[in-house]
Amino acid sequence: MSDCIFCKIARGEIPAKVVRKSPDAVAFHDLTPQAPVHVLVIPTKHFAAVRDAAGVADSEAALGKLLVFAAEVATELGLDQGGYRIVTNTGPDAGQSVHHLHLHLLGGRRLGWPPG
Repeated sequence: MSDCIFCKIARGEIPAKVVRKSPDAVAFHDLTPQAPVHVLVIPTKHFAAVRDAAGVADSEAALGKLLVFAAEVATELGLDQGGYRIVTNTGPDAGQSVHHLHLHLLGGRRLGWPPG
């Protein structure tokens, strides 16, 4: 999707504080962090949300790779010992504001529950 802000970040057209990049995913710091560590992990291929990957060729593999990538980023950022949370929002009631599938990787402090 050419006008999607996260697609533009994935293509390098918009600068971001990138933590890690692969052919399939990009991890970068959130502009409005909700925890000491708040990184967004996005697939380079555009899906509006998790539900939109259903039925797309290789989508299950892509979703699995994205989750593994997020866990690797968490390890690189030193979050394994204290723990971290990976969250994805789908739709307006869940708080999704950018319609490109993305995972929020949150850590660096004790996170409360329930989250919202």
